[in-house]
Amino acid sequence: MIEQTPFIHRNLPRLLLEAREAVMQHTRPSLREHGLSDQQWRVLRVLGEHAAEPGGVETGRVAREALLLGPSLTGVLTRMERDGLITRARCPQDARRTVVRATAAGLKLVHTLSETIEAHYAWMEEQLGKAQLAALYALLDAVIALEAPEGDGLSEETCE
Repeated sequence: MIEQTPFIHRNLPRLLLEAREAVMQHTRPSLREHGLSDQQWRVLRVLGEHAAEPGGVETGRVAREALLLGPSLTGVLTRMERDGLITRARCPQDARRTVVRATAAGLKLVHTLSETIEAHYAWMEEQLGKAQLAALYALLDAVIALEAPEGDGLSEETCE
């Protein structure tokens, strides 16, 4: 006789992945329409969120915020630079570091796609209710904070 598995709780990582995929099913067609991969969009979104930073965003910070490993980020940035969506430069204070900025074309794409994405979020808010969506965000933030290794806060790396 085979024993029942000892799990009491549901598979949280799987549920989080399923939720991500469910949301991305609405976003992905718009990304593909503009020739972007999921990873390229995550990079553009990060750069759009930090567009006001005059020195650009250090690649390590982009990797953390876009949830990409360094080697993957290098390939993504190479393609995005080739396509005119970003520029890369050496940090003036530390030539070992590279900073990235979205170009005007990249920022225009962020603006265009944000309209579609925000419309989907508004629909989700309508379906779930404002309070439930806010609670979902709060719970996800709490899980992230709970599971973050000690001292793993995002450092404010800039090159000005």
